[in-house]
Amino acid sequence: MPAPCAALVRTAVALLALAVAAWNAPVLAQAPPMLAAFQGDAPSGRYAFASFTPKTLAELARGSADGPVVAVVGHLFLPSGDAKVPAVVLVHGSGGIYDALLDYWPKQFNAAGIAVFALDMFGPRGVASTADDQSLVPFAADVADVFAALRLLATHPRIDAQRIAAMGFSRGGTAVLRAGVEKIIAAQKLPDGLRYAALVPTYAGGCSGVFRLRVKPGVFAPAPMLFIHGDADDYTPIGPCQDYAERIGKAGTPVRFTVIAGAHHKFDADDPRRHYLRSAVRTKGDCPIEIDIDTLHAFDRGTGAQLTGAAYQDTLRNCRALGATVEGSREARAKAAQSAVAFLREVLAR
Repeated sequence: MPAPCAALVRTAVALLALAVAAWNAPVLAQAPPMLAAFQGDAPSGRYAFASFTPKTLAELARGSADGPVVAVVGHLFLPSGDAKVPAVVLVHGSGGIYDALLDYWPKQFNAAGIAVFALDMFGPRGVASTADDQSLVPFAADVADVFAALRLLATHPRIDAQRIAAMGFSRGGTAVLRAGVEKIIAAQKLPDGLRYAALVPTYAGGCSGVFRLRVKPGVFAPAPMLFIHGDADDYTPIGPCQDYAERIGKAGTPVRFTVIAGAHHKFDADDPRRHYLRSAVRTKGDCPIEIDIDTLHAFDRGTGAQLTGAAYQDTLRNCRALGATVEGSREARAKAAQSAVAFLREVLAR
């Protein structure tokens, strides 16, 4: 297809996506489909707001906004009253947004006086799930959406902009971990020193492989972190996250870790049945790759050697595996909620 025609097609697709997003966002009818700021005392509801789709960590780390613009959707849940309150952004994983993010978690946080903004990052991009093919939505796009949500949420008159946290599940945990990286934060050029006040990676997928960063002083921001993880997780094994959390803590970021005994991946789902996802792509827990955020070079965590060319490709190939278990557990998610609510009430206190 000639370049001018391709550009016209891309423009038409983008305009169609925005029109659909606007049609499906019934709240604040007077507001544009891609909100730059909340208008007035916006109520609980569904909002479409502007983000973009960087393709790589390199684009994200240099603050490039050249990717396609998209109207991401956020579901806002406000606690009762009219006082300013803290908030938490909920970031889904590879399976896309699910019922617990729109019901269970908002109820737990609202009862504690914390607003919730639950993101749907895949739906507006025409994707239901990335479990079988993570390339359908770039991981860097998740992080861009998390920061776009922060910008928007900070404009709400009932939200205290200095007390906004992010809680990410599985792949969403990867995005939340990267939202705590100083170089990535600086590249977003956030207004008035805006940044996340606390981070809660939950059965996070960012603890091993190409998602893991080399930890050294100054890489991660001082925003407190709470890792929540089941010790029976075979999708994102707990071991690499415990090691990662320990290293991040030693480098200067306050870190806590809650272990949920017997819990499998996606323990907060409503479905209590155990499912084995044969085609789910995962990173092995013993994968030694880590990335230096300053150079974007890959290294072997065990030997310290830089990985390039065939050595990198071989290591990357050996890190990949198929198949993982998911299982919802009311007991496990109640323990996770108790830990998360207590943590956020403490660190987001005035």
